[in-house]
Amino acid sequence: MHWSDVMAQRLAERGNDHIIATGITPSGEFHIGHLREILTGDMIARAARKAGLNATLVFVVDNADPLRKVYPFLSQAYESMVGHQLGAIPAPDENGEPDWDRFHTEGWTYGDHFLKPFLAALAQIGVRPTLLPNLEAYRSGKFADAAKKACDEPEVIREIIERISGRELPDQWFPWQPLDSQGSLDGLTVTGYEFPTVHWTDRHGVSGSSDISKGEGKLPWRLDWPAKWGFNNITCEPFGKDHGAAGGSYDTGKEIARFFGHEPPVPLTYEWISLKGQGAMSSSAGNTIGPIEALELVPPEILRFLIADTKPSKAIDFDAGMGLVNLADDFERWASRDLEAELADESLSRRQRVQLEDAMAALALASPDETNQASSTSVSFRHLALLAQIKTDDEQVWTSLAKSHNLSQPTDELNDRLRRMRTWIASPHFPEEMKVNIRSHPDTGALAALSPEQKGVLGPLHDALRACSWTTDSITAALKEAAERAEVGMRDVYRASYAVFMGAERGPRLAPILATCDQDAMLDLVNACLEA
Repeated sequence: MHWSDVMAQRLAERGNDHIIATGITPSGEFHIGHLREILTGDMIARAARKAGLNATLVFVVDNADPLRKVYPFLSQAYESMVGHQLGAIPAPDENGEPDWDRFHTEGWTYGDHFLKPFLAALAQIGVRPTLLPNLEAYRSGKFADAAKKACDEPEVIREIIERISGRELPDQWFPWQPLDSQGSLDGLTVTGYEFPTVHWTDRHGVSGSSDISKGEGKLPWRLDWPAKWGFNNITCEPFGKDHGAAGGSYDTGKEIARFFGHEPPVPLTYEWISLKGQGAMSSSAGNTIGPIEALELVPPEILRFLIADTKPSKAIDFDAGMGLVNLADDFERWASRDLEAELADESLSRRQRVQLEDAMAALALASPDETNQASSTSVSFRHLALLAQIKTDDEQVWTSLAKSHNLSQPTDELNDRLRRMRTWIASPHFPEEMKVNIRSHPDTGALAALSPEQKGVLGPLHDALRACSWTTDSITAALKEAAERAEVGMRDVYRASYAVFMGAERGPRLAPILATCDQDAMLDLVNACLEA
């Protein structure tokens, strides 16, 4: 069974109605690492609905969390707002300065600023969750019951956290963080409590009171999480391996949830997405690729397929270069096969059957449209990348594909893919080994670097290419024929060919590239190199 179907089966054992939750703090730009959480939740919800369950995906916006520090993209004006809740401070403008005008006129907050682009990316990728803003939940009193139970019996909460996490809490720890006289959650000392009021003294020497029923503060994270499981009726939640570690916040949350009077959700721990060669993504460190940026390079079904086709327990090393090419081609290969027909073969081994069933489920989950399975365009990513570089006009691309792929007219999917491909080629992520630069005239430097044996290839190369039918296979055969006529190895033929056609020592596979070029123009180029 696909991992999403396994989760749906676990949920079915707990009843028919389910709310699958994901949640992220909007403290900085979202990156594709965040997509793993929400796409994992989306795929569980889809699998649950496929199994006949009533399942809803919700997205908890943790905008009651404080600004932790002045990140590099913020001006020093935010120094006075460290500790303030993200849903209660202004968004940064294009210079990183607080946009107070928009905050006062539109209520445009720091949390909104980073959340809205992420929601736009989610819509592109077929995810439209119900939003649950945490700050509004506090202010409307939804946390009040859990907060009262915790504040009435702080020693019970302390014992649970210290026993399970193995760490000792400070003597002055209290299960409610009030807002101080300046609106910050940092640096307060709790001096007393009688429901619904928590009394405090802040670092400015000011004393005051916080009404927990009105959300004038918040619960610490290890209490906040299990509290919202309860009033939001969460039955399933995927989360990162940090929360799922032994003694982590899910372990303490399970027991605290039962203290609050409800069961914890069915968990699914996932590994993180890292950038190849750069480690785990970090918005504050600038080590990211955002979802909007990623979607400018590849269609939504490719990103969805990446998550669907990878078990949550396996880390993903995201590579926007050759790794992306391999991923997209892998998707095309699976999508072009008739998997249902293949599964009808009774001679399949158990391993083969499991592989086909998992691929079929991953393709269904890869589609942004829940009612349709993702389909193949029948054009590999590699071939489209090649054409997009050689053919500057889209119509030239479609003319070439009409010849090579019997394409009568481009589909909407292909048009969309070509548009994104051109963006990818122009980006710094496009892999060097995929770059194509066909010469229009001889590169004398590249030719001068050839050995006498390699230069001797040019005449036989011209004759062999002139006689071939100008397809990938016939050009490959012509290169071999040139090697035989010149009495050299294929290495010398390719070295000479790359010098002639690309002015380089090596490059992408040459025959498919030449097959998309004009034969006469290429023969003229070889002739010009012979005369150079």
